Amino acid sequence: MTGPYAPPVPARELTVTSADGARLHVEVHGPDDAPTVVLAHGWTCSTAFWGPVVRALLPDHRVVLYDQRGHGRSPAAGPGGCSTDALADDLVAVLTATLEPGRRAVLGGHSMGGMTVMAAATRPLFREHAAAVLLCSTGSSTLAAGSTVWPLRAGRPRTLLTRLLLHSRAPLGPVTPLTLRALRYATLGPDATPAMVAACARIVHACPRRVRADWGRVLSGLDLDTGVAALTVPTLVIQGTADRLTPVRHARSLAARLPRCAGLTELPGLGHMTPVEDPAAISDGLRRLVRDHLAPAADARPGAPAADARPGAPDTDAGTAGPAPAGTGRAAGGPADPTRATPAPEAAGGAKETTA
Repeated sequence: MTGPYAPPVPARELTVTSADGARLHVEVHGPDDAPTVVLAHGWTCSTAFWGPVVRALLPDHRVVLYDQRGHGRSPAAGPGGCSTDALADDLVAVLTATLEPGRRAVLGGHSMGGMTVMAAATRPLFREHAAAVLLCSTGSSTLAAGSTVWPLRAGRPRTLLTRLLLHSRAPLGPVTPLTLRALRYATLGPDATPAMVAACARIVHACPRRVRADWGRVLSGLDLDTGVAALTVPTLVIQGTADRLTPVRHARSLAARLPRCAGLTELPGLGHMTPVEDPAAISDGLRRLVRDHLAPAADARPGAPAADARPGAPDTDAGTAGPAPAGTGRAAGGPADPTRATPAPEAAGGAKETTA
């Protein structure tokens, strides 16, 4: 990819080993002594999905990205290797490898990445490292029943069709005008630009179909409601109102049940791919959480030992590629428009636009 959606060059690339031996591709962007943001991408995506958000956060944040197992440059898991426990293990392994003991970060998760955060919320190492969380375009349960990808009334037929879609190993085929239209309908809002659609298509079509189906089965039976209750750090929820995969009711439910909801922002007319459709809204939310909940003394420690010198650190270091250039992430989605961010009504769960 080229242009504003091209992923920036990382300062370092690492391979981290998870609890069951799965190997994860990890990227570190920005200066080591800056406040750290750790981002987990969603189903069928990769680190490239975060490109516009990373550009908006650089050069004054340290940003850690990783490919979920089977996605991007992380190999697929073996039999039984796809589960919410595996997602939690992987996130904890990445935190352990890239943050020294006691160093905290703001975590962001999109779609399955948000589910990863919820799955890990009970882990002691998550609690040690997480200062605050941003959840965007995600849900904790009943995904198949709640999806509106199929234009049918809610009920058993629509749920069954959604499960079939999630479980399907059918090839997506090459990126063509027809597949672009299908992807746009299912995952983006009506005002998404052709460049946004093309960027998402290149990422989603690169996901192996077996990986897509294996993780789709996990999503169709998802139940992380206990993880929501365990997510006790300040948590900001951002959601597009035109999202068909995880409709806005999921975001309102999360905001109502989170112990420390830092706000619910609904983006009118946006679909499921919020970090691509409005990277400024996501990066501004992350900056706000860093400003309000990440004390500099707890995160930036000049002279601290390198992450790869710690137990459980990455197996390999792919070398340095120089500092990631500061990009123009805001240009990709345009300046943040305060009129697009609407607070959830009190009846939807009491979420407010102010931080907790």
